[in-house]
Amino acid sequence: MRRIRAISAFPTLFTLGNLVCGFFAIVAASRIAKPGDTFVPVPSPKLDSARELFLSPDPTHNVMLCGTLIFIAMLCDMFDGQVARLAKVTSDFGAQLDSLCDVVSFGVAPGILLVKMCPQFTQIHPMGIWTIAAFYACCTAMRLARFNVETDDEDDHSSFEGLPSPAAAAVIASFAIFSYKVRNETNFANFEGFDWWLQRFMPLVALAIAMLMVSRIRYPHLVTHMIRGQKSFPQLVAMVFVIMAVLTVGEYAIPMLCVLYALTPPAIHGWRWSWRRRHLLHRKAG
Repeated sequence: MRRIRAISAFPTLFTLGNLVCGFFAIVAASRIAKPGDTFVPVPSPKLDSARELFLSPDPTHNVMLCGTLIFIAMLCDMFDGQVARLAKVTSDFGAQLDSLCDVVSFGVAPGILLVKMCPQFTQIHPMGIWTIAAFYACCTAMRLARFNVETDDEDDHSSFEGLPSPAAAAVIASFAIFSYKVRNETNFANFEGFDWWLQRFMPLVALAIAMLMVSRIRYPHLVTHMIRGQKSFPQLVAMVFVIMAVLTVGEYAIPMLCVLYALTPPAIHGWRWSWRRRHLLHRKAG
């Protein structure tokens, strides 16, 4: 048995911060009230302290809180790897710990959030939402295990095979935050119609992104592409526009950006496959 002699403290603290956020996201998800059951419109609270953030009078506040904690876990996950690589202290221990934490924050927590967000999906199938959430968590674990086995020291971390688990979790978390925003900015009658569609739409989205996680479609590593090398002027303008959109109307912009990231590579892959197939058929016909 080979013993661990030393552990890099700073990256490990970020990794454990990812796990802590995932754990509290599960706690917040467990407190989510069923949509439409106990909702009473109340003024949006001024969240001036951590206590007010966790103890809001709005019974649906935990939807937003769970989604927010998943995003904070994403930030911790993003920084731990970058810090470890910059400090040149990457290790097998850090890689394995990171994947274990990711299973909680980006597999279990989004799965429970999905179940809590979509109770009416049981009207379509009694165990449908539970099955989809469990399948999502399983795909996350398999995606992370495959990544650990196939990644070596020579990997430049410029792209991934399959949708990264943080990006998949971000899709579910962003729609949770968006749902809370819509609930508090529209009257309850209008929200009921939106919620009806959301509860039937999100499980299918979760099923799709679960399959994308275990696919072989290549996805760019956005952080690596942003911090490495020089950028053209149009790329810089696009980055500034995205940052301003997130800061100004984040609840609306983030879901669109997450879905765009998840669906653009499959769309390009499908178009290229279709083009090659048509080209091959054309050559055979000629």
